[in-house]
Amino acid sequence: MLKAKVKWAGGLQFVGQSGTGHAIVMDGSPDYGGENTGMRPMELLLVGLGGCSGMDIASILAKKKQDVRDIEINIQGKQAEEYPKRFTEIEIEFIIKGRNLSEEAVKRAVQLSMEKYCSVKATLEHSAKIIHSYKIVNVD
Repeated sequence: MLKAKVKWAGGLQFVGQSGTGHAIVMDGSPDYGGENTGMRPMELLLVGLGGCSGMDIASILAKKKQDVRDIEINIQGKQAEEYPKRFTEIEIEFIIKGRNLSEEAVKRAVQLSMEKYCSVKATLEHSAKIIHSYKIVNVD
């Protein structure tokens, strides 16, 4: 079972600590009484989605012996107008940079992450439509 602890640091600032001992600061916007000292919780969901799927893709492409030089993941989430302002749609774009990358290998890696392996995506897809795309950039 995964565990985490979140501790109030004053105002709207909270420090979250994972069961593995890593910490992250969360804070609210000054418009809502925060001081903008950390990520918003909804941003963390998007970052978690990018990290989860990125780890999958990096691992799969390494196993396929692809010469990956960089992976950039752009994510944006559209929120409902009404509270609780959940995500209704999330777009995730993978930009895979490398040498002589196989289109089929990249396509399959993205597909496996999005359809089978990424637990964050599997969790979020029950409340938000998730659209994904990828781009390959060959570098010298």
